[in-house]
Amino acid sequence: MAKTEDIRARKPLPVREDMREIELPECLPKSEQEDVQAPELIRRIMASPNYRLADEDVDFLNEDEMRGARLMLDYQKAEMLLQEQGIAHSIVVFGGTRIPEPYVARARVDELRRECAACPGDAELKQKLAIAERVAAKSRYYDVARDFGRLVGAEEGPHGNRLVVVTGGGPGMMEAANRGASEAGSRTVGLNINLPREQFPNPYITPGLCFRFRYFALRKLHFLLRARALVVFPGGYGTLDELFETLTLIQTRKIRPVPVILVGRDYWSRVFDVDFLMEEGVIDPEDRDLFWFAEEAQEIWDDILRWYARTGRDLVAPPERRPE
Repeated sequence: MAKTEDIRARKPLPVREDMREIELPECLPKSEQEDVQAPELIRRIMASPNYRLADEDVDFLNEDEMRGARLMLDYQKAEMLLQEQGIAHSIVVFGGTRIPEPYVARARVDELRRECAACPGDAELKQKLAIAERVAAKSRYYDVARDFGRLVGAEEGPHGNRLVVVTGGGPGMMEAANRGASEAGSRTVGLNINLPREQFPNPYITPGLCFRFRYFALRKLHFLLRARALVVFPGGYGTLDELFETLTLIQTRKIRPVPVILVGRDYWSRVFDVDFLMEEGVIDPEDRDLFWFAEEAQEIWDDILRWYARTGRDLVAPPERRPE
């Protein structure tokens, strides 16, 4: 018995996880008592950028050779955070950043009218006024987008199966949609892009759900991974880019079809003539039916619900395998 107790007494206690009783030699710098130059030599070694941990070395991560890692990070950060927030589905809203809310647009028109009255012969001012009046006419869509955001926001759903408004995070039509969803008490997402001149997010995105992407390609991917519909308000190059990208992916069945709704028939009918494309034989008649027009928020929402009812799919079904 005594021998057993002696053996147990010699067995060591678990070591501490956070520290040692005696430091390892490499954890102590060579002292100036041993070499007066040692502290400065060590400082210079540790100050070199090459001594940084790879994942803390921003200059290294920005090298051309690290593009693959940056692409992965651009995707993974937003993906993890969206999953943590339980966001499974999105209604993607795009539209022009130059179309403000109506009172701002009207104020700009009034200002330019005063300037034109003071300089009646200024052709450039007259052109600016004509453009401002067109923008003011389209500014009613700010209210439509805001109302639509409220409708979607009211349907947010539970954690793990949430339906949210997702926009490009900018001003104008996207701001309006984020704003309406926020006013409904819903989470709402903005996907900003890193530009040579800093882009500011609109103020109505949920804190923690505004992401800034380095690559347009990864931003596009996140627009569509959870998309249950694309609603497109009048806009310019960026809006057209997202619209035609989505139509192409649906046309080729690279993604599962979703409703694509263009808000403002008069505007979109002038931007591109889809019947002309069909008549010229560069798209098929069925491609003409990949989208349709709407004018008001409730109409847009009802169209989305009707589309899902007709297809037998559930707008907010549990998350499914997403396209590559």
